[in-house]
Amino acid sequence: MAVHAHPDDESSKGAATMARYSAEGNDVLVVTLTGGERGDILNPAMDVPGVRNRITEVRKEEMAEAARILGVQQTWLGFTDSGLPEGDPLPPLPEGCFALVPLEEPTEALVRVIREFRPHVMTTYDENGGYPHPDHIRCHEVSMAAYDAAADPEQFPDAGEPWEISKLYYSHGFIRKRLQLFQEEYDRRGEEFPMAEWLKKWKTEQGDLMARVTTQITCGDHFPQRDDALRAHATQIDPNGSFFAVPLDIQQKIWPTEEFELAKTRVRTAIPETDLFAGIDHVGGGHHEEKK
Repeated sequence: MAVHAHPDDESSKGAATMARYSAEGNDVLVVTLTGGERGDILNPAMDVPGVRNRITEVRKEEMAEAARILGVQQTWLGFTDSGLPEGDPLPPLPEGCFALVPLEEPTEALVRVIREFRPHVMTTYDENGGYPHPDHIRCHEVSMAAYDAAADPEQFPDAGEPWEISKLYYSHGFIRKRLQLFQEEYDRRGEEFPMAEWLKKWKTEQGDLMARVTTQITCGDHFPQRDDALRAHATQIDPNGSFFAVPLDIQQKIWPTEEFELAKTRVRTAIPETDLFAGIDHVGGGHHEEKK
């Protein structure tokens, strides 16, 4: 189960990993906490009247197509996008938005989905939300609360039979070292690196997330699915944008993995890992395809 703040987050964070596990016969469910209604239209080709005035429906259609491409199931938790406040000082968040709803409400809603789907592994964001959007930080808080609550029969007794998730991971997508290695490959080829500006702006004092990574999943074969799923979110993703600037063959050769950090576990495992299911070998009689 992958818990995400908005539609499109699932396609930019851990998407190839999900596609790989799905292709191997595992059940994969994306839980999208909000409808992404306040997301800006970032693709100029989609910034047209017929899209903007029905953005809620459009984002649902985009999400359905992305899930189909990745081969995963998807469900909505039904909360309202908080938007990304901008300005100095920051304006207040909109009334009734996800980030302002009491934590218990989305926690119970997520516990209900966990107890019904019964995942062995859950992925979410770290305490910084991957980046500091209020919905991403809230996603982390809700995921952590639900991981504990789902297993506790005392909490939300009306939300189904208790279920213990074996492992909880944070997905880490923005790795500086990855861009540096791409840059080196371009230098070797005597070509200009299309993301050089981005790398230059990257504040080194933020530290490299690789120090936190415990688990690397080889999934380069599924990078085309990841990119197709991203492009399916046409209002959010500019097909000419920097995300697609580095050709797939370079990515697959230089950095064919996606990165995760084991944050909580109820099973024994050895770090570093190359499989999110490491240590869960006896699930479903040891058949990998029965895992979730």
